[in-house]
Amino acid sequence: MKIGRKSKEAALEELTIESGENAIANKEVEGLTQWQIIRRRFFKHKAAVASLIFLTFIIVFVFSAVDANFGPIKTKGWWKWTPDDLPDLRFGDCPNDTIGCPTISLLPKFLGGEGIGLGEHPFGQDDIGRDYFSLVMKGTQRSIQVMFIIGFFAAIIGTVVGAVAGYYRGVVDNVLMRFTDFIITIPVIIIGSVIGFHFGNKGAAFLALLLGLFSWTGLSRLVRGEFLSLREREFVDAARVAGATNRRIIFKHILPNAIGVIIVSVTLLMSGAILLETALSFLGFGVTSPDVSLGLLISNYQDAFTTRPWLFWYPGLFIIAIALCVNFIGDGLRDAFDPRQRRRLTKKDKENAREMQSRSEMV
Repeated sequence: MKIGRKSKEAALEELTIESGENAIANKEVEGLTQWQIIRRRFFKHKAAVASLIFLTFIIVFVFSAVDANFGPIKTKGWWKWTPDDLPDLRFGDCPNDTIGCPTISLLPKFLGGEGIGLGEHPFGQDDIGRDYFSLVMKGTQRSIQVMFIIGFFAAIIGTVVGAVAGYYRGVVDNVLMRFTDFIITIPVIIIGSVIGFHFGNKGAAFLALLLGLFSWTGLSRLVRGEFLSLREREFVDAARVAGATNRRIIFKHILPNAIGVIIVSVTLLMSGAILLETALSFLGFGVTSPDVSLGLLISNYQDAFTTRPWLFWYPGLFIIAIALCVNFIGDGLRDAFDPRQRRRLTKKDKENAREMQSRSEMV
């Protein structure tokens, strides 16, 4: 009997907290637009916000460090060396009789170090003396450009294909989805290898464009599922009765309600894109010389990992940092766009929920 009474009390307390939770959640979003609610939820995800700030810092840092091209717009970098400069190769004072060791120092003098500073070549030098810091900055620029280009074209193609298939269904759906299934059956790394082998020498942007044409399949399936569900809603029937065209219903009524799934999927797709470019360049099917990318740097100096590991560390560090940041941002966007997420209440929130419930019972 005591166990049953305790179970009832626990269930009643859980119900009280849940109803109070809904009341608190409704009170917090009262008077806010949908985008304001999404923004507030996103900024409550601390890891996503920190990742967004850090990723923004990386992008600004690498694109300002060395010369960058944005189509017709060209910017001048603040770093004194460029990837094409050939300064004197450092040797003699490097450990284990190596050459081109990093000059960066992070240990203060009062702790027995050389003081905090970058030096002439903070990331070291390659075999012929080129500044490795400028090479890593240029490679990060290319990898970030590839990531955004793949994400942009995959988002457009995947959204259009999924939207048309999910809205029209029938023959149109079958044709588009069977074509999508055919592309999915071919491993992405195989498609990327063939594209890179034939077009890798045309530059990172062109390679990213072609990869984007084959990276939309997963997104199209998600968008199709959303459209199959949303097309049966009342607001779509109301738009049809009002005389709206199919094109207007798709892009003005259904698509805005599916934008959350699209944004989250594209964010995670971009994280996979930078890893795909890295893998292809490492295998020799991606970006090729004289262009440079993070994957190409790792591939060129993989044999020096045991003797000069800094040639392997820094490109790998930037790859991991960018991929993790994009993944955390995607996780935060998923929580922000998901209206069915369960809000985590603090101890104070639970006390407020119980107080609100007791007041409602008294009334």
